[in-house]
Amino acid sequence: MTTELTLSCEFFPPHTEKGVVKLREVRKQLQEALQPAYFSVTFGAGGSTQEKTFETVVEIQQHLEAAPHLSCIGSTRENILKLLQDYQAQGIRRIVALRGDKPSGWAGNLGEFSYANELVRFIRAETGSHFHIEVAAYPEFHPEARSAKEDLDYFKQKVETGADSAITQYFYNAEAYFRFIESCTARGIDIPIIPGIMPISNYEQLTRFSDTCGAEIPRWLRQRLKDLAEDKAALQDYGVDVMIQLCERLLAGGAPGLHFYTLNQSKLILKIATGLGIMVND
Repeated sequence: MTTELTLSCEFFPPHTEKGVVKLREVRKQLQEALQPAYFSVTFGAGGSTQEKTFETVVEIQQHLEAAPHLSCIGSTRENILKLLQDYQAQGIRRIVALRGDKPSGWAGNLGEFSYANELVRFIRAETGSHFHIEVAAYPEFHPEARSAKEDLDYFKQKVETGADSAITQYFYNAEAYFRFIESCTARGIDIPIIPGIMPISNYEQLTRFSDTCGAEIPRWLRQRLKDLAEDKAALQDYGVDVMIQLCERLLAGGAPGLHFYTLNQSKLILKIATGLGIMVND
C-alpha cells in the first residue's frame, strides 16, 4: 500500500449493547488490518441518532481519528454550533458535512439550513480552519438534481465555501467516477474526491438502498446478483470479485483512496482489501 492512498471506513451508531460490542470488534479488526486515516460515523435523518453518534465518535476517537457526520436538515444554527463546540472539546478535527435526509413522514420545519454549502459556510465562519470538512459527491448525480449542471453547481458551492475533500456516493461503474472527475476538473474543482465503496452482501438490501439513493446497479450486475440471491455465500464471493476489480480500476485511474461503507461489518471489507493487496497485517 502506498503512503499516498487514503483509506477510511464508515460506521453507523449502534442502537443496542450487543451492537456496541460488535462495533468495537469490527473497529479493531479494520484498524489493525487497514490502518485507515479515520472512521466516520453517520448521523440519522433529522438528527435522530445525534446522541448515539456523539457517543460512538467519542469512543472511536480514543483509538483513531473519528469523523462525525453532521446533517443540517431540521436543525438550527444554535444546535449545530453546540455540536461543533462539543466535538472541538473532544479533540475532533474532521467533520462530514451533509444536508441530510428528511425522516420518513417528516412534516416539520426543515430548519435554518437548506443546503450543505450553507452548513459548510457556517462551520468555517464559526470554527475557522479547526475542522477538515468532508462533503458528499455524486458521480451519478444526486437523485433530486434537475440536471447534471445543477448538481455540479451545488458541489462547486460546497467546495468554494470551504470543503477540503469529498466522499462519493457508492457506484458500480468506474466510468461514472472518472467522468465526474473530468467534469469537476473542467469546473476548476481540485479537492480530493474519494470513491465510496459498498460491498455486496445481500441482493434485496442493496437494490433497496440503491433505488432510494439513486446509485445505479448496472443491468449485468443486477441480473447476476438476482440469480445468486438465494445463495448468500456465492453472492458474496461474486460481489467481492466485482469490488476488487472496481477498486483496482479506480486506483489505477488515479483515485486518491477508498472509503468503505461497512454497515458495521468487517468480513467483506477484509476480503476486498486482501484481494487488493492493501492489508497492513495480512
